[in-house]
This record gives sequence, C-alpha cells and structure tokens, in this order.
Amino acid sequence: MKIKSVIASIIILLSLASWINPFTADADQKVVYVVPIEETVEKGLLAFLERAVEEAEEAGAEAIIFDVHTPGGVVDAADGIGKLLTGTDLKTVAFVNKKALSAGAYISLNTDEIYMVPGATMGSAAIIDQQGNTAGKKAESYWFAAMKAAAVESGRNPIYAQAMADDSIDLPELGAGKGKLLTLTADQAVEVGYSEGTVKNLNELLNKLGYEDAEIKNVNETFAEKLARFITHPVVIPILMTVGSLGLVLELYSPGFGLPGIAGLSALLLFFYGHMVAGLAGFETLILFALGVGLILLELFIPGGIAGTIGLLAIIASFFMASANVIHMGISLLIALTASIVLSILMIRVFGKKMKFFKRIILTDSTSTEKGYVSNKNRLELIGVEGVTLTPLRPSGTIVVEDERIDAVSEGGFIAKGKRVRIVKTEGSRIVVREIADI
Repeated sequence: MKIKSVIASIIILLSLASWINPFTADADQKVVYVVPIEETVEKGLLAFLERAVEEAEEAGAEAIIFDVHTPGGVVDAADGIGKLLTGTDLKTVAFVNKKALSAGAYISLNTDEIYMVPGATMGSAAIIDQQGNTAGKKAESYWFAAMKAAAVESGRNPIYAQAMADDSIDLPELGAGKGKLLTLTADQAVEVGYSEGTVKNLNELLNKLGYEDAEIKNVNETFAEKLARFITHPVVIPILMTVGSLGLVLELYSPGFGLPGIAGLSALLLFFYGHMVAGLAGFETLILFALGVGLILLELFIPGGIAGTIGLLAIIASFFMASANVIHMGISLLIALTASIVLSILMIRVFGKKMKFFKRIILTDSTSTEKGYVSNKNRLELIGVEGVTLTPLRPSGTIVVEDERIDAVSEGGFIAKGKRVRIVKTEGSRIVVREIADI
C-alpha cells in the first residue's frame, strides 16, 4: 500500500509539473515596449514618456523601442527626455520612422541604438526662439554642448551632432557645407555610425534585434495626456491666455455673468488642467490662482488697493509656477494683456460701452444743479440791490443791505468802509458788489 501511495504521489507531481511548465515558459518570455514620439516635443510628451518608461521598468521589459517621427520642439522638454532615457537601465532603441529633426535628433542620440527606415532623416537641430530667429549665444552654447554630450555618451563621433546644430562646421561630403546644418539620410547615418542599420518596418527591426518572439506592448497616450500635450503646446498657451483675458474683459461690459465669462474661465482652467496632467503644476498653483481671484473680488468691497494688488500678483505668480518656461510664459501674458487693452479701448471708444460690473459697486450718481441739487441757496433777488460797506473790502468783507449783514467780495479792487455799492452777481454764497461812484 505504501508503494502504491508513493507511485500515486509521483504521478500527481508529474501532472502538476506538466501544467506548471507552460506558465514558466510564459514568464521567461521577453517583453518589449513600443512607445511613440510624435508631433512637437513639449512637456506633455515628457510626462507621457515618464509614465511609459516607468511601466516598462515595472514590467521588467527587455527593451523600449521609441517610434520617432517629430519635427522637434522645446529645448527644456527635450533635455528632460534625454535625461529620462539615459537614466533608465533598460535597453533603449530609437526607430526613426521618417524624421527625427531638431529635438527629435537629440532624443534619438540619447538612446542606446538608432535604426531608420529608408528615406528617413535625422538632424537640423538649430536652436531658435519663438519668432523663428536664432537664439542668443548663451542658449546656443548650451545646446551645442548638449548635442555633443549626447553623441559622446552613446559612443558616436560628436562632430556630426555638432554639425546638426552649428552651421559653421564644414562637412561638404555630407551636403552640409559652411552655412548649412547637417541632416543625415538613412544611408549617411549608417555610414557615419549614427545608425545601426536601415529597416523597412517595426517587424523587421524586431527580427534584427532578436525580439521576433517577444511579447510586444504598445503604450499609447490616454485622452488626458493627448489633451495635456495640446494645451502645453507653445502655440496654444498664448491662445488660451488671450481667450481667457478677452472673455473676462468682455464680461465686465456685459450684464450678469454670461458666455464671455464662462469662456474666459474655461480657457484659464484648461491651462491649469493641461499643466497639472503634464506634471508641470500641482494643486498649489490652482489654489494660488483661486486666492488671487478672491483677493481681487475682495478689493471691490474693501478700499485701499492692497488686496487687489496682492491678488493680481498671486494670479501672475500662479501662471509662472505652472509654466515650464518663464520667458515663454512672459510673452504669452504680454500678448494677452495687449489684446485685453485693445479690446477695452474698442469697447469704450468705438462701441461706447461701459463696465456694467462696476456699476453695482461704484457710485455714479452726482448731485448736480441740473438734477435739482444745490450746495447753497442762490440769492438771485439781491442782484441790482444797493447797500453800504460795513467793513473795507480787500476784496472781501461785509456790507449792509436793508439792515441785513451780508458777506461780499468786490468786483475789482479795494473798496473803503462806508461806501455805497451795488450787488452785480450772486453765485451761491458768493455775493459780488461794485462801488457806486459819487456824482
């Protein structure tokens, strides 16, 4: 019986092993993450890539392949992405699927390996400002050093990375003589060692890397991340700021709270939402903004101007805290302020509008004479009446008219005491007299 029990136990254990082995094989299967880098490089993209890399690391992925197709973008965002890629222990591969220009070239150079599709290009990495002009010497120097360091870090000849950013480097054999930035084709990239090979598509790349049997996990942007990338786009930010300011200005000229105010507040809240999702701002910035609005509203009921000034500064500070680029935020606010001033002038001068909002808290009624208000009784009945000066008029003094003492001023110069005068004008409490010449 004991022998039978032992045999039965062995059979059961072997059966369990046959069931366990397939799971063990699955556990040993390699996992490769594929992450897109598309459109403009900005802070929203950085936040998305941080999530993707974190997921790949937690899943124990073998490698991350970045499907690159971008014309470039913001320098500080590219710098952050470069640090992200060099900071992970996972193998990183840039799959240049048509173009990796400017910031895209920098990002690709920060990966372990680069592969390109036929007809793809990489390079043309000059740093420019918001107006499309070449940036200042300080910014250029930083970018040149960053491009060089990225090439050196990945074991590539830095001269080509420098030529992508500096048109003074002469590489005529690659079509980039002096005055022209270097842009490598797929074949040229292989020739100079900036690409490990040219592949037709992602499947061919996976086969070349030995990941043909790997589990492929595609990481795509969520709706919130797509919205955040759109909102944090360098062109969209000044538009949101302008719409927000124009909406609030129009609301000041409208009765009640209507569509302009809703549009203005929505634009500003979208600004904060996008920057919070992108990881650029926290709830402290939104709280600071709300505090600033509250102080400005408080100023409407408490005179002095201190609360309003602090509130305005708090709102401006919240915008700068949420922004990743102080200069760009300053330009955006300047555009919004200019548009608001122009709109206010048009509303007042052209359309003759008045701020309805302030009518509730500002006293606009006047106690004018036309409305029946007088500060003193105007004694018109005294005009033409004669009297005698009780005191000298120099030019003011006192006269007596039918036993009534009246304060008066002379029409001209000095009038001595006891002289006969005639009242020629009355303006409220001001009585003007003229001396009567003796015949």
